[in-house]
Amino acid sequence: MAMEDLNDYTIIKEGEAEILMHAKNEVFYNKTQVNNRDISIAVLRSFVSKRKQEHEAMLSKRASATKVSEKNAFESAAEEAPNESVVTDEKSNGEAEGPQEISQDEPCGDSEEFVKTTERRVQGKLKPPRVLEALSASGLRSLRYAREVEGLGQVVALDNDKASVEACRRNIKFNGSVACSKVESHLADARVYMLTHPKEFDVVDLDPYGSPSVFLDSAVQSVVDGGMLMCTATDMAVLCGGNGEVCYSKYGSYPLRGKYCHEMALRILLACIESHANRYKRYIVPVLSVQMDFYVRVFVRVYTSASAMKSTPLKLSYVYQCTGCDSFHLQPVGRTASNKNNSVRYLPGFGPAVPQVCSDCGKKFNMGGPIWSAPIHDQEWVTSILADMHSMKDRYPAYDRISAVLTTISEELPDVPLFLSLHNLCATLKCTSPSAVIFRSAVINAGYRISGTHVNPLGLKSDAPMDVIWDIMRCWVKNHPVKAQPPDQPGSIILAKEPVLQANFARAVASLSKAQAKKVARFLPNPERHWGPKLRAGRQITSKHISLLGPEVVNGHLNLEGREEPDAKRQKTEVQKEEDQKTEEATPSS
Repeated sequence: MAMEDLNDYTIIKEGEAEILMHAKNEVFYNKTQVNNRDISIAVLRSFVSKRKQEHEAMLSKRASATKVSEKNAFESAAEEAPNESVVTDEKSNGEAEGPQEISQDEPCGDSEEFVKTTERRVQGKLKPPRVLEALSASGLRSLRYAREVEGLGQVVALDNDKASVEACRRNIKFNGSVACSKVESHLADARVYMLTHPKEFDVVDLDPYGSPSVFLDSAVQSVVDGGMLMCTATDMAVLCGGNGEVCYSKYGSYPLRGKYCHEMALRILLACIESHANRYKRYIVPVLSVQMDFYVRVFVRVYTSASAMKSTPLKLSYVYQCTGCDSFHLQPVGRTASNKNNSVRYLPGFGPAVPQVCSDCGKKFNMGGPIWSAPIHDQEWVTSILADMHSMKDRYPAYDRISAVLTTISEELPDVPLFLSLHNLCATLKCTSPSAVIFRSAVINAGYRISGTHVNPLGLKSDAPMDVIWDIMRCWVKNHPVKAQPPDQPGSIILAKEPVLQANFARAVASLSKAQAKKVARFLPNPERHWGPKLRAGRQITSKHISLLGPEVVNGHLNLEGREEPDAKRQKTEVQKEEDQKTEEATPSS
């Protein structure tokens, strides 16, 4: 690239990668996604480490199996040899020594050959993991993966836009020899590329502008067994219930507009990925699922097993949400039953999970789903990722934010889908809100578990049934009376019933999580204004985008266009003059 062209570009540094961004909005880049990229690098580092550990465990397992088979071969040879010698002695009258030696040598030779063959197969060196970034834009993510994640192999960056591919190749050269040797950029449709490269990539990263639904079918096919699929969805208005019918058409699930809608968005995305994987006798195991900023991001491992795939209905549930109060109930899609011979049968789930009207307030239910109701995190992975991050915090530009999110995730109840909002419960009853510590203590003293959620600072996950939750709130209202409300209101109907459980609001030991007790920050404010989604690449920036991008960005861009416009007009005028002159010369004089 010529030196004079550098004036048109801004150098952006993130982590150990640097990219050249054109002043115009030609190639998409969003500074906000530094959180997304940092957390992806943290997961990728853990994946490389876990993959190596799993490979070593497999080698040692196979080596021990080889030793056992070798031992069995020798034992069988020793048992067969005397029998053969006796038979031969009877038939040939003392000429059994020759055949006896042969009978001992033959199994030994077969065993040695078997051992050598197995060792050749087992001791195949573990190749560095290959990564595919399906929608690369400027290539910043691929460059950071290549430069910052040790032990990574080839990184393939795809895009269907010529300007993006040119920018990506320019940035690869700009980042030096390591990037040039590891990262390659291709102009291709990601769906076609993934379909034509089945089970070739250890990691596939999907981070589209909007919904990933059209890429999922090909993505689950291009991941190797035990590989990692990373997927982002930014169409939160659709996933959170703003357009339920659109969500159903894209993801195959109907969303509900509860306080838990962002966690439900995560679970809808997981259910959708599982659905696509099942079509190819594959299934997913979630490692980490995060809702941050304006998007959801899931990290899942993909495996192939026709028998394990049968358990999918056990991991999915429909959700019944009361229209009057905050009560919600889950209806599992499937269940299992054991036969007399201990074989497992897969059956449809028992239902209905709820009556026609809510038993708490008498209103009707909305039904949503199906959603992924199994755990959405692997706590062992989360702990490992956090430990790795703490040991190299200087290498994460967004360390504070992602560390806070992962800390909160590490304290979530893994087996409790969705959550309640304490403020919503109080709004239904029109009462003052107890502190989170008091409410948590009452739940714990009643014999149930409770935790926070990374999705919402006010959200509470608990395995306590809704009638216990409402009994606790009835006991709270008895001590903190409310004004009389119309008798047909949901709050009035709930409070009209006497509590079965007498709540104990004495402070429990576990009412604060470890992070809260140590006063570790868990929910951080945005680092700057206008920290959110950005315009799609190629769209013209105008004054109406001030609320999205900020006045400095918009005014700077408009000033740049203002400087370029007179030059363009001047060139146009000169060209027009030349054309007019040629026309006059060509016209014959009268």
